[in-house]
Amino acid sequence: MSYLRPTYLATACAAAAIAFASPAQANDLRASLEEDMPGLMELYRDLHANPELSFEEHETAAKLAARMRALGFEVTEGVGQTGVVSVMRNGDGPVVMLRADMDGLPVIEQTGLPYASKRTATPASGVTTGVMHACGHDTHMAGFIGAAQLLAERKDEWQGTLVMILQPAEELGLGALAMLEDGLYERFPKPDYTIAFHDAAAPAPAGTIGYTPGYALANVDSVDITVKGIGGHGAYPHTTVDPIVLASAIVMKLQTVVSRNSSPLDPAVITVGSFHAGAKHNIISDEAKLQLTVRSYSDESRKLLLDGIRRVAQGEAITAGLPAELMPVITVEDPYTPSTFNDPGFSEERAAAFRARFGEDRVMQWPAVMGGEDFSQFRRADPEGVKSMIFWISGTPAEMLTALEEEGKPLPSLHSPFWAPDAEAVVKTGAEAMASAALDLMPANGG
Repeated sequence: MSYLRPTYLATACAAAAIAFASPAQANDLRASLEEDMPGLMELYRDLHANPELSFEEHETAAKLAARMRALGFEVTEGVGQTGVVSVMRNGDGPVVMLRADMDGLPVIEQTGLPYASKRTATPASGVTTGVMHACGHDTHMAGFIGAAQLLAERKDEWQGTLVMILQPAEELGLGALAMLEDGLYERFPKPDYTIAFHDAAAPAPAGTIGYTPGYALANVDSVDITVKGIGGHGAYPHTTVDPIVLASAIVMKLQTVVSRNSSPLDPAVITVGSFHAGAKHNIISDEAKLQLTVRSYSDESRKLLLDGIRRVAQGEAITAGLPAELMPVITVEDPYTPSTFNDPGFSEERAAAFRARFGEDRVMQWPAVMGGEDFSQFRRADPEGVKSMIFWISGTPAEMLTALEEEGKPLPSLHSPFWAPDAEAVVKTGAEAMASAALDLMPANGG
């Protein structure tokens, strides 16, 4: 998950001084959660200290599956490789699916926390590295278990079917699809509603809920371009077709796909993140390689960008005089991560319920971001039948907000080795928000 930075920095920083007031009415759900928090924080610290990479979440899945069984759920492990599906049937009613992601990142932790991860692993790159929950998935899992505990002990307050899934490999953008391809919607009750949350390194007080109706996160495409050329001696460039010059022209021209082909009202990003060519000062190579990340929201915008990339690469190659057999090779990684769309009406209903529960100052509409999240796949698998929402919970500690406001010190982003959220605020808010949403959506005796 890419880092969220809302655009209302000054307003949000000023809001850091606001003290969150509890609703005047007694809150039984919150009281139960307060009792559960010591155990949930112990679980959080254990998860933080023992992260596992994508599709390798074996220990994580096993320990959380055991907790779900103890709560009375029907639990199936190994869905989509390392995913876990827990089902609790409680009479006729809607099917609500709550999701948390489990994987850590190949990042060497530098938070200085007493329970900091010391784990190492060797990912697909072949380079042994540290492993860290640098994206906050440990808070997601602890909040998920908190919600499960609250709902399991309140079966007299809701009616329907609760499906709670622990998803692998969100960081690869492949875990949700793996679970769906392994029969998530065929082997288990198909949801009417899907809900998830993600912590945020946001300029807002820890525990603030952010939501975005409609498109919330982007399509994420990885594109590789192999630019061919005719190599030779660096002293005689006239005898060559220089792939570095050609690739440079492609890089510059690609920016016009967004600025001149895409509507300025339709957000789009083409970033060339890698450019590799050549091996020696005086040799013109015969090949250059570009790696791009491409971000969009709608399917139509995605097609426009990908078609534009192909057109630019081939057009520049023709201009350089390359023959047809040496045209650039363009590869779009498949599968890609599709954009995340929060059903607008459903999202506004949930936001209104959150405001009633947590207070007006603690629930904000945030702008969409160009990061990606494969939670999108669960709605995309049945867009007519599944209403979906993912929301944010700020995890930014108070001291970081103060340093930002008073000293201009930037916040560490998600995926940073220094990201240490206010985990208690995230876990507590996430557990209460997900549990209360499920209770609202599955009222006892149909409401």
